[in-house]
Amino acid sequence: MKRFTEKVHHEQQKEAVWVMREKDDEQSEQVGKRKSDEEQEDDSLKTPIVYSSRYGVRFCGMEKLHPFDAAKGAHVLKFLLKNEIFRHGRFYEPSEITKAELQKVHTRKYLRSLKRGYLRPMRFQTAGSILAGSLALRYGWAINLGGGFHHCCAYKGGGFCPYADITLLINKTLEEEPNVETAMIVDLDAHQGNGHERDFYENEKVFILDMYNASIYPRDHEAKLAISCAVELKPRTADETYLKKLKRSFKYALSEFRPDLLVYNAGTDILLGDPLGLLSITPEGVMERDQFVFATCREERIPIVMLLSGGYLKSSAKVIAESIVNLKTKGLLVY
Repeated sequence: MKRFTEKVHHEQQKEAVWVMREKDDEQSEQVGKRKSDEEQEDDSLKTPIVYSSRYGVRFCGMEKLHPFDAAKGAHVLKFLLKNEIFRHGRFYEPSEITKAELQKVHTRKYLRSLKRGYLRPMRFQTAGSILAGSLALRYGWAINLGGGFHHCCAYKGGGFCPYADITLLINKTLEEEPNVETAMIVDLDAHQGNGHERDFYENEKVFILDMYNASIYPRDHEAKLAISCAVELKPRTADETYLKKLKRSFKYALSEFRPDLLVYNAGTDILLGDPLGLLSITPEGVMERDQFVFATCREERIPIVMLLSGGYLKSSAKVIAESIVNLKTKGLLVY
């Protein structure tokens, strides 16, 4: 597989046309047990957005004093429910991921090193990412209001990322879904996604596009060898340059590799003023970024699962919610 950094081709974007992926009985059986008629009817009313009240990180009330938003998913949901196009109780809720499921990727030594009680919200978010992956295949898209722990690999964590939810999601899908043979990760968090890069090094079934601030954590040069398309940004990169580089690199990536599933790590730590991302993207820039990624996937008929990943401003939740509402308004979230 040819690897490159930034040198990509200009291509004109076409109008997005959404075509719903067909469902079949065999795929439904792969997802889980056959549901009753009543349960199927209930699911038909749901939106493929995944969330649990257990996502919020709590630590003796200290999270309220922290400058970061420890309940970002809950705040996104609150904003979404203020908009009448989304209704309360119509979302999917994951169960906590089990130790046995985690061991399908993580080493026992690494799992023993973790403080399980404090990390329980992350286990729910990890399960949410996996659930969102299966929903994306069913609906054509899905959004987990959490997850995106892209610094964690099979044998170590880092940067607020205790579990490798992206690896778990992709591995499970490749193993259990007969119609999914390839996957693409489009990592647009401000930081390099060194966790999934270490896990998928030299894996020809997974293509990684990673666009990140090259001057900040983690600067993992060994993990960079796994990136299929690397776009390294300078600090304070603003909307025009950012979006231009994204559009060129994403179009090029899809000309080189055809995924059956796309994992979109949609970090909002790219926002102007974020204390860790150190980029200068406006809320309008985030909205245009998300719209471009979703529209391209729909045009190419690629199921997409979106994970929230990083974003350390209190305003991030509102920006995310407004972007999701924009996707719905534009007709890009059909279910």
